[in-house]
Amino acid sequence: MGQTPTAAPSPEGAAPPSSPQASAPPPPAEPPRPVPADVQTAPVPQGGVGQSDARVQQLTQPVEIPPVRQVEGQAIQAPPPPTLPPNVEVVQRVGNRDILSLVGAGVAGAAAGGLAAYFIRSDDNQRLTEGSQDVRFEQLPRGLTRQTIRRPNGVEVVTVENEYGDVIQRSKIMPDGREVVLFYDPYAEDTNRPDYYEDAGADLPPLELTIPRDRYIVDVSRPDEDLYYQTIVAPPVETVERIYSVDEVRRSTRIRDKVRRIDLNTINFAFGSADIDQTQVRNLQALADAVKRVIDENPGEVFLLEGHTDAVGSNVANLALSDRRAESVAGALTSYFDIPAENLVTQGYGEENLKVATQEPNRENRRVTLRRITSLVKPVASASR
Repeated sequence: MGQTPTAAPSPEGAAPPSSPQASAPPPPAEPPRPVPADVQTAPVPQGGVGQSDARVQQLTQPVEIPPVRQVEGQAIQAPPPPTLPPNVEVVQRVGNRDILSLVGAGVAGAAAGGLAAYFIRSDDNQRLTEGSQDVRFEQLPRGLTRQTIRRPNGVEVVTVENEYGDVIQRSKIMPDGREVVLFYDPYAEDTNRPDYYEDAGADLPPLELTIPRDRYIVDVSRPDEDLYYQTIVAPPVETVERIYSVDEVRRSTRIRDKVRRIDLNTINFAFGSADIDQTQVRNLQALADAVKRVIDENPGEVFLLEGHTDAVGSNVANLALSDRRAESVAGALTSYFDIPAENLVTQGYGEENLKVATQEPNRENRRVTLRRITSLVKPVASASR
């Protein structure tokens, strides 16, 4: 690895430095509120997604995002393997995915309404590095690791992870040196936050919708680019009271429910399969075009692809299968439609969120959904502080 780059200017998406960075999630000044229908349905002009999100993101204190290369690192050949958090054990390793289980007090918490007792920790490194020119690793203080992926177009994707393999920050450095933040966890130094066995949204009130449910969950059998675009540029349906880590969003249904979702009924998975039939790839064109329009307007947008299965089979097998389904769609969006891999996050949920309440084989339950989670995982550039 060459000389460690000097610190870049304050990255896009960061609030102006005005107060010390928080070390623990601040208590919200008031509970989150449903966003009024007129705000939900107001047209979002081209390039105005950030302004739309800013009306809904109501942080109690400013969040300062440091440049991803601010801390000097020491070059290493490969990152150390992630360690297990307290009260977590590996149940099974399936390919490059670990199926984790909560133990001891964690299981009791899950049974009482916390996170599911099993969850999957996948490795998106292969998807992110595919087609890259160079991949470098650095050891940072406090057990952090930094990875830099250089793409043929000159873009560098820089990711900082903690000792557990959780992403603390991901940014991309554009060819002109500009840093675009994808997501950032401002509370990563809070050692008392039980990320793995407490739902970050458990204390939030029940979600209230002010728009029709078919506008909140888009579930159509024919691809519709305009409908997809209007869905993903719409602001969250509930005010965002603090920034969440991408892993908190992955692990909390309640937090994910703050934003609209698209059920990709145009992609049908065979029983036990994560493969997308070549005849169905074209059904992703409309979604890819909508996503690309948003990313072209703001290269810092982040989308979560969620994989699901029906209820047939074991929890462990279904978690691995659902994660592969989400990864298959992400891979297709990148390979066939040039959606940057770093703008996509994937997570499998197995049979946790059945669309059709049945224990029998069901094609509708074998699906992938998409959400735009940008306003959940970083302060939007124009949010008032």
